[in-house]
Amino acid sequence: MNTSYLYKRAAMALLLLCVPACTKLDQQVYSALPNSNFWQTPDQIKAGVAPVYQQLTNLANGNTYNLNEVSSDEQIIPTRGNDWYDGGKWQQLWLHTWTPETNTLNDSWNEIFGGIGKANFILSIINNLPQKPDNVDAISAEVKTVRAYYYYLAMDLFGNVPLVSDFNTDPNSVTNSPRADIYKFIESDLKASIPLLPETVDGSTFGRATKWMGFALLAKLYLNAEVFTGTANYAAAGAACDSIIKSGKYQLEPGYFDNFQVKNQGSRENIFVVPFNNAYIPNNNWENETLHYQSVISFGMTGGSWNGYSSMQAFYNLFDTVSTYTTNNGNVYRTYRDQRSGTWLVGQQFSTRYPYPPDKNVLVKSADPSLALKDAQTNLPLIYDPNIDVISNPADIFRTKGVRNIKYFPEAGTASNQSNAIVVFRLADILLMKAEVDIRLETNLGEALTLINQVRERAYSGDASFDFTPADLTLDKLLAERGRELSWESWRRNDLIRFGTFGQARTPGKVADNPDGHLKLYPIPGPQLTANPNLKQNPGYTP
Repeated sequence: MNTSYLYKRAAMALLLLCVPACTKLDQQVYSALPNSNFWQTPDQIKAGVAPVYQQLTNLANGNTYNLNEVSSDEQIIPTRGNDWYDGGKWQQLWLHTWTPETNTLNDSWNEIFGGIGKANFILSIINNLPQKPDNVDAISAEVKTVRAYYYYLAMDLFGNVPLVSDFNTDPNSVTNSPRADIYKFIESDLKASIPLLPETVDGSTFGRATKWMGFALLAKLYLNAEVFTGTANYAAAGAACDSIIKSGKYQLEPGYFDNFQVKNQGSRENIFVVPFNNAYIPNNNWENETLHYQSVISFGMTGGSWNGYSSMQAFYNLFDTVSTYTTNNGNVYRTYRDQRSGTWLVGQQFSTRYPYPPDKNVLVKSADPSLALKDAQTNLPLIYDPNIDVISNPADIFRTKGVRNIKYFPEAGTASNQSNAIVVFRLADILLMKAEVDIRLETNLGEALTLINQVRERAYSGDASFDFTPADLTLDKLLAERGRELSWESWRRNDLIRFGTFGQARTPGKVADNPDGHLKLYPIPGPQLTANPNLKQNPGYTP
């Protein structure tokens, strides 16, 4: 399929529908609504539902992403001199000292409920068409499935949130619904929608809800059921995983980074992604957020790096960084035995073009000193150091602290708005989830071992000598494996809460959370409470 056409069509849909953000479930004035004739052809239908997908581009690496990552053990945004303080919000996320007034919370809330509002709006259009298309039920199922994903995020992050499924609901009348009720709503919508979703996996469903995306979301829901409702439902999580695994629709890509590369629509592993394109679908600034200002030279970018997002020593140590080294004309090159370790920029950086895939033939020492990059402001060598021992430091050397993540390989010739689709669900995650079910239920440990080793053997390029053994089938080792496989993919907070380690102390500076557990939920943002007095604050936070 011509993916450029797909991107253009999605962008045009926003003009056709004239759908505002609906960020607070507030009442909006809508005009120029498509008439019934609009919803008849496949292209019209894809354009009509596009706004519910477009909203995902605002949260895939935005504020919602930050809430899931910076509060975990795998990502930190330290304050470097005057850079990245931003009122202290990044420090608050790392230290777990957020309040209802931390603006990242309200921004995330608006991202999520903007998507819910768009879904409800589209459903109201469809339900009121005088002449409904033949596949109206399938259209509704697609929109409801994406809405279920938005509600999953809302429930996961904020717990007791407003449950609104009717666009005409008075926004001032809504109250919090119990988290368990949100769970039941998501479950009901998914179970009703999945049979109506397409099974096809090709360019026509790239970035769209399919039956397999529905099963992946259902598996996440059930896997975290004990957190969400107090009652575990691991067997149902395993069944949802099996629906994907046994379908034969997906396979692990031999090259780990092919799932994340520029224009990664060819991945046979990715189940659901958020498409981006430098020309048509902006907002993927993933690499801008992590790369040091001079690192753009290594990737042929035209500028735009912000020197922010990093990982620290403890998380970096989870990775197997054992490598083989080769020498050519006095230059030393490194190849990792675990492909996933190529995720990280570490050590001295150079002006020569960084290799793809980034786990092979990485220059680590050059015979030509002039190739070594330096920080343009301080003239210090650009050496990424994973040892971040404080969260804020004005010293020049602190500008290069923290390893940087290039999983979504930077797109040459751009300053921002990369064309890598951001992955939401992929097969490797599903395999590890099913293995987790087996370990927790202690019912099929042989299968768990096989599933984990499928993921590990791909990471080690087919070398089975690094397989897990039965003695490795512990939850601690599985959590570490999930960290290696899924780093910076927006699941770490969710994982840490499920595995019971979210509140632990960690360097730099984070003390153990209050044992009452209230920090496992974010507070309802203060601006939302002000706008709607019917909303109640989550326990443990000031009303």
